[in-house]
This record gives sequence, structure tokens and C-alpha cells, in this order.
Amino acid sequence: MDFLTLIQVLDSTVRLATPLLLACLAGLFSERAGIFDIGLEGKMLAAAFFSAAVASITGDVWMGLGAGILASIALSVVHGLASITFRGNQLISGVAINFLAAGLTVLIAQDWFSQGGRTPSLIGAGRFEPVILPGAETLAGVPLLGPIYSELISGHSILVYFGFLMVPLTWWLLYRTRFGLRLRAVGEAPEAVDTAGISVVGLRYMAVGICGILCGVAGAYLATALQAGFVKDMTAGRGFIALAALIFAKWRPWYALYACLLFGLLQAVALRYQNIDLGVFVVPVQVMDALPYILTVVILAGFVGKAIPPRAGGEPYVKER
Repeated sequence: MDFLTLIQVLDSTVRLATPLLLACLAGLFSERAGIFDIGLEGKMLAAAFFSAAVASITGDVWMGLGAGILASIALSVVHGLASITFRGNQLISGVAINFLAAGLTVLIAQDWFSQGGRTPSLIGAGRFEPVILPGAETLAGVPLLGPIYSELISGHSILVYFGFLMVPLTWWLLYRTRFGLRLRAVGEAPEAVDTAGISVVGLRYMAVGICGILCGVAGAYLATALQAGFVKDMTAGRGFIALAALIFAKWRPWYALYACLLFGLLQAVALRYQNIDLGVFVVPVQVMDALPYILTVVILAGFVGKAIPPRAGGEPYVKER
């Protein structure tokens, strides 16, 4: 592999890791507050559809982004009502959201556009265009540093930069602010937070709301930046991979970044290198495509070490009287 090929693979890694990273951080906020969210996949899917649909109708990608975020927040509210207000089973609520999103997106897409559950292809202002950073074209010819800056760092959509900026911002919010301290406390000892006179329900709804916003951005990125429209089940299990990355990262923002980049790298390698000839035998393309999911199974089987979730995670809080 030459240097330019390596840069191209890493460039694809960044693009493919972005939706995973946003969804992983979304789950991080929710689960740190004690609300397990299996519905990341459904929220991303709903956001992908509504962002593509609105962007296609209006020709404005920013309106599409707003619609995707609103759709994801709406599902987050449903999950919050089921798991926080009515103290239902959080896992079942998340699974229901996944099924709901998978069915409704195709149904509405067929009713609105009559293209077999797809949206029209997005062009022009209906998509997020690459952002060319200052000096990228000038430095492109400089050996080593030029391709790294012009190809790997520059040329991504604004949502990619937003996703990577969210990593230090999430770390700062969780570990350097009063809000973050309370949020982590709600996931560990909600009764102590309640005793201090802080609303457990309010904090958990805030966490679920932040989760909805980030899932909305992740879904919108898939449909309006990574691809040019919505197709059926386009999330392709990314929400579940994000959950695996969250466990791999042990609910820490910086580790989440590394885990998502690893998954993105596997996807980038699978897309670029197909039917690899090892001399003795040829690795089928299906094996390469399955690598991210195989790693997911390995992580969930516990081969990366013990990952201890927040102590109060998955348990509804009942206020003592």
C-alpha cells in the first residue's frame, strides 16, 4: 500500500466513522444518565429519511437537517415517556422504536415519492458540500504534509467536523461541569441526586433529548452527506455497532472516538479491498463486509475486558415518599 492509498483509506475511515461516532456519543449521554437506548438505530433511520425528504422537497439541506433532528427528538420523547415517565422496560421500548422507524420510513417514502421506499437523489443545495479548509489547494503539492492536510483533514462536510468536535465537548461537559457531574450521578445513584433536591426525571429527559439531537445529526449525515438520498434500511446496523463501540469504549468519550475509528477503518478496508488474494486462498468480499459485525460480536462477548455500565442503568427510578 503506497502513501496516497493509505491517505484515501484513512479519508474513508473518517467519513464512515462519523455517523458511528455521533450515535455512540448519543448513547453515551443517555446511558450515563441510566437510560439504555437500543433505539439508536431507529432514530438514525427516521432522521435519515426526514432529512432527505425535506431536503429533496425544499432544496435546502439545512431544513433537511432540522427535520431529521426533530424526527429523532420525537422518537426520543417516546422513549423517554415509556422508560422514564411510565417506567417501562427500556430495552423493549428501544426495540419498538427500531421496528417503528423501519416500517414508517418506507411507508411514508412510498406514499410521498412513489420510488419504492426511496427519496429522490439530492443535488446542489440539497446536500452538504465538502468544506475546503484555508490553504488546502496551495499545500496539496507539498510532500507528506500536503496530502494529509488537503485530502485527510480538509474536504469533509461540516457534519464531520461537528462530530469530531463533539468528542472534547462531551468530555468537558461530563467531567468539567456541574451538569455533567449530576448526569453521571443520576446514572450511578439517582436516589442521592434526588436527596440533593435535583430532579432525576428532568436530568434523564435532558440526556435523552441530547441523545435525540446527536442521533438526528448522525442520520442526516448518512442521507445528505455520506450518500445523496434515503434508501430502505440505509443505517445497516450502524446503531447497534455504535452500541458495541460504546461498550468497547467503556462509556468514555475519547475511547469512543478510538473505537468508532476502528470500526470505520474496517468498513473502509472492506469497501476498498475486496476478494483479497492471500496466495493460498482468496478472501471473499462477504468476509470483508462482515468484519465490522464480527468485531461487534467479539466485543459483546467480552473479549476486550470487563465493561461495567452505570450502576442504575436500565432501572426506572421510583421516588421515595
